[in-house]
Amino acid sequence: MDSSVTSTDRTTVAAPTSASVFIPSPVTPYQGDIARYWDHEARPVNLRLGDVDGLYHHHYGIGDVDHAALGRPEDSAYEKKLIAELHRLESAQVELLLDHLGDIERDDTLVDAGCGRGGSMVMAHQRFGCKVEGVTLSAKQADFGNRRARELGIQDHVQARVRNMLDMPFESGQTAASWNNESSMYVDLHDLFAEHSRVLRAGGHYVTITGCWNPRYGQPSKWVSQINAHFECNIHSRREYLRAMADNRLVPQAVIDLTPDTLPYWELRATSSLVTGIEEAFINSYKDGSFQYVLIAADRI
Repeated sequence: MDSSVTSTDRTTVAAPTSASVFIPSPVTPYQGDIARYWDHEARPVNLRLGDVDGLYHHHYGIGDVDHAALGRPEDSAYEKKLIAELHRLESAQVELLLDHLGDIERDDTLVDAGCGRGGSMVMAHQRFGCKVEGVTLSAKQADFGNRRARELGIQDHVQARVRNMLDMPFESGQTAASWNNESSMYVDLHDLFAEHSRVLRAGGHYVTITGCWNPRYGQPSKWVSQINAHFECNIHSRREYLRAMADNRLVPQAVIDLTPDTLPYWELRATSSLVTGIEEAFINSYKDGSFQYVLIAADRI
């Protein structure tokens, strides 16, 4: 990524193929750092899992591990089966998010804020048949997602743009539903929910799945601090999410603690060849109660 991403002027990011678009001001130096972080990210844990079926995610999984499908660790195919199982749990997480978007029609538009390489967008289109727009600060991610949409022949329905999720390129009140899937820890929540509230139509639905620190713990734990440093993010508390939603016409209809559901994913991943060194922090913080994995679904009033 070139240095234009940190400019406060309206500049063009030099991205490959059709991903180059205007990034509106303000773009802060921090956002420039995040854009560069994800432009250079190529972790096998994201790419090898996506290679299983062509759905490339940037989030974690939920559900019980199918140990029968894994077979025995000493089997030559065990690691391949383990990667497929981790990916199955990732996609199960997306299915749960999509379950909470409400009744979506084929002529509706959905928005994925912080879309990564586009796996959630593809799954949303496959389920609802509608248009899905994504925004990401990473030109590399947007190009990857758009190339994948062309390969699937759905480029007229699924598109990623290099844009700031705090200033999305969509008309006010025209979006049926929107979401953040593990991307809200990179922005101020009041600014984020104000923008979602703007683009959503009255009665539209918003969903986030995210890690958040537990206010009952008192302060972010050492494990949460390690996660922040690893991903260069700023994890919010569960209380902050609910307060910022209330201030921006987003009324929570469901708050689901997914912590017990995501632990099997992390414990399995910690035994794989794809470990990144952050697994211990996730497992320990989930177990000591300082960190939670939650789904919050809200209605735009």
